[in-house]
Amino acid sequence: MKEAIKKSKVLIEAVPYIKKFFEKVVVIKYGGAAVDEKGIEIGILEDIMFMNYAGMRPIIVHGGGPFISKMMKRAGIEPKFIQGRRVTDSQSMYIIDRALRTINRKIVKTLREMGTKAFGLSGRENGLIRVKKMKGEFDLGFVGEVTSVDTTVVKRLIEDNIIPVIYPLGVGRDGNTYNVNADDIASEIAVALKAEKFVLLTNVRGVMRNKKDPDTLYHTLKASEVDKLIKKKVIDAGMIPKAQSCVNAIRGGVKKAHILDASTPHALLLEIFTDKGIGTEIVK
Repeated sequence: MKEAIKKSKVLIEAVPYIKKFFEKVVVIKYGGAAVDEKGIEIGILEDIMFMNYAGMRPIIVHGGGPFISKMMKRAGIEPKFIQGRRVTDSQSMYIIDRALRTINRKIVKTLREMGTKAFGLSGRENGLIRVKKMKGEFDLGFVGEVTSVDTTVVKRLIEDNIIPVIYPLGVGRDGNTYNVNADDIASEIAVALKAEKFVLLTNVRGVMRNKKDPDTLYHTLKASEVDKLIKKKVIDAGMIPKAQSCVNAIRGGVKKAHILDASTPHALLLEIFTDKGIGTEIVK
């Protein structure tokens, strides 16, 4: 009986959030080691299904870096990275496309088996993600940066209560397909749709003052504070592009951005539908 009462209290706590976020867009970026040919960890998809049934409009943008590297090695290609970005020649691009499509189909299939409508698409389809070749000190090959987003197809899907599942490729003016950072694509889609929330699922609890001490977690940060923490090297390495994509979303009109640990059971629900939350939220 006590357990049942506890559950009812949790449900009651969620009611104001369900009302507040009804029909609001939430862009969820998920990638890393937990995304491979098996798809996304089932608990995350359960959370997204709940959000969908509660009347929210979730959009998934996924990566799949470790699985891509695994497929490249199988093909006899050694993955190369410069400043955290994958060097991408034409053969690598073909493998990246295959790997991401494999993951995408698995996610869509799993969501459908759970009773939720979902539709998979690449950022290059219907001009969704337009890019230009990334230029810098090094030539990364077919690596692009986002120049524009056409959300026509995505809007149609969410209006029909279908969850879009997007993988991070874009097309250039030259007609070539480019590999694009999934954080960047998710952030730009969130901006284009003026999303209520941009959620970045990763392998750490959020931004912490001391990475070895979870008790130093920043529960809330202003976008202006993120730059200062990068300069102080509190935010460093792989967390820098993630934090920057959150700031980009906020400055582009998204209400809140969240960095969460995907390994926490039902991380999305705990962050969105409870008073305290579990990760770092970034606000204007």
